[in-house]
Amino acid sequence: MHHHRKDSDAATRAQFDELLKTFDFFKHHMAGYPSNQAFDYSPLFPALQYSINNIGDPFHDSNYTANTHEMERQVIYFFAELMRLPHNQRWGYVTNGGTEGNLFGMYVGRETIPNAITYFSEDVHYSIFKIVKLLQLKPVIIKSQPHGEMDYNDLLKRLKEHSKRPALIMANIGTTMKGAVDDVVKIREALHEAKIKQHYIHADCALSGMILPFVEHPQPYGFDNGFDSCAISGHKMIGSPIPCGIALTRKPFINKIAQSIEYVEVLDTTIMGSRNAFTPLMLWYAIQKKGVSGFRDQVAKMLETAEYTVQAFQKHNIKSWRNKNSITCVFPRPHHDITRKWNIASQGNLSHIITVSHVTKEIVDQVIQDILQDKGESIELT
Repeated sequence: MHHHRKDSDAATRAQFDELLKTFDFFKHHMAGYPSNQAFDYSPLFPALQYSINNIGDPFHDSNYTANTHEMERQVIYFFAELMRLPHNQRWGYVTNGGTEGNLFGMYVGRETIPNAITYFSEDVHYSIFKIVKLLQLKPVIIKSQPHGEMDYNDLLKRLKEHSKRPALIMANIGTTMKGAVDDVVKIREALHEAKIKQHYIHADCALSGMILPFVEHPQPYGFDNGFDSCAISGHKMIGSPIPCGIALTRKPFINKIAQSIEYVEVLDTTIMGSRNAFTPLMLWYAIQKKGVSGFRDQVAKMLETAEYTVQAFQKHNIKSWRNKNSITCVFPRPHHDITRKWNIASQGNLSHIITVSHVTKEIVDQVIQDILQDKGESIELT
């Protein structure tokens, strides 16, 4: 019996070691998905020996005291500041990622302006179709411009067709495939021109929400430009071993959806009941370590690598481009072996490399080398 335990321990260890090898390969061949692999949260590991839970509203007392609500609030304040959400209106929480943030924002929108028509562009994140079903929304899909931004003429035309109904708008602040940013100022102008008084704008800021606040000439973003709620990812630019995100909205909207739950003495305002208490801790730690200036430097480096990527492709006669303030570098879809090896995301005949921090110029050079070799061209990369 004792031997059996030893054998099974060895087998367990071997299986786990194999898994770690896969992860390690992935870490060094991760070019197409925006999950920054450059982080170290080991100082926080002691917290993993406790059963911690952020159940309930982070701005309300909880009977479950093993929580990180205090750190979560600090994370929310940091992002509220970035998104220019006025102090007296700031509310949010740390989510499981972009989809939950989008579901939350659209849910708040639906409750705030019932009977609305929902508008979003063809380039919207795939989670939106699921959210439309879950919330039983009435969708109208707006055409996109070739580079991925919403077509505002089509938006105006559609708004006019439904001008008697409130408008729930889902704006992309950095589209999944092309990194395009929908202009919320133009969206608001279209709403005004269509004479739609009741409207709500949710912004999917998954990736660009952590870029635009740190560049000199950003496209319009933020609550001062018309956001009513937004979702930002935590595992994309900041980096985290566990997917996470931030949902933000205006406090007055929350009062509509809040329910008091006696069992755990919390206010139920979030999509999930039990919530991860370790992810807010990691985001808090990253913010403490980096601060605004650290993130600004990180964004500048990522954008510089993105520009290098587009130019390196073009230098070798491979058509490549990126949107303004975007780290998403688009190019023609290469052979399946290459997209597989480098974890490159593709859609139709396009692929992209996203230059988050761990994607170095060396990685970009290696990807291009592989593409050229596949085409039978061997050109020395300088």
